[in-house]
Amino acid sequence: MKIDSKSKKINKAWLNEHLTDPYVRQSKRDGYRARAAYKLKEIDETFHLFRPGQVVVDLGACPGAWSQYLRRRFAPKEAGAGGAAAGELNGTIIALDLLDFEPIEGVRFIQGDFREDAVLQQLVDVLGGRSVDVVVSDMAPNLSGIEVSDAARIAHLIELAIEFAQAHLRPDGVLVCKVFHGSGYSQLVQLFKDHFRVVKPIKPKASRDKSAETFLVGLGLKQADKRS
Repeated sequence: MKIDSKSKKINKAWLNEHLTDPYVRQSKRDGYRARAAYKLKEIDETFHLFRPGQVVVDLGACPGAWSQYLRRRFAPKEAGAGGAAAGELNGTIIALDLLDFEPIEGVRFIQGDFREDAVLQQLVDVLGGRSVDVVVSDMAPNLSGIEVSDAARIAHLIELAIEFAQAHLRPDGVLVCKVFHGSGYSQLVQLFKDHFRVVKPIKPKASRDKSAETFLVGLGLKQADKRS
């Protein structure tokens, strides 16, 4: 396959930007698998989402940077090991993805599509009757560049994450989802508002400026109000 000079220039520019990115460099120093860890860190520090002892589900977990951050977040500080990447863990982290996942100590990984009964049953078994405190989703589709088609793919993933949250979150639980500004964004915000009592958008500093990526945080399920 012949690669034209324009493609070579684009690839070289991307590689240069990636290698000089301060968050990429920091992630290597801190031992994170991806710069995405700092996105979740800022979201957590803004909304104070994670506390020791919680049950957290990480959807679309690969390559594992978010699960790594959670794992360090739940390392007991009283043991002098706050932020440790190994050892004791005060909390439950369940990571799900279609792709294979390099193990992280203390993180339970389930490979497969969570819409499938067999995969869902694995999750139910791990939960052991407990509700989930926080669901985080960094899922994103393979984008085609066709705006209408991409918007539909993104919306589908968000709908799946909300359905998952409705089934497993505790009433005052939280859902964090990656979304993209553009066609369909306002509808996704409304979808969150239809299901959560409080909805907050946030674009972490670790998200590149030119990226349309942003995150929606839904706090407290509305359906819980109807049940009470």
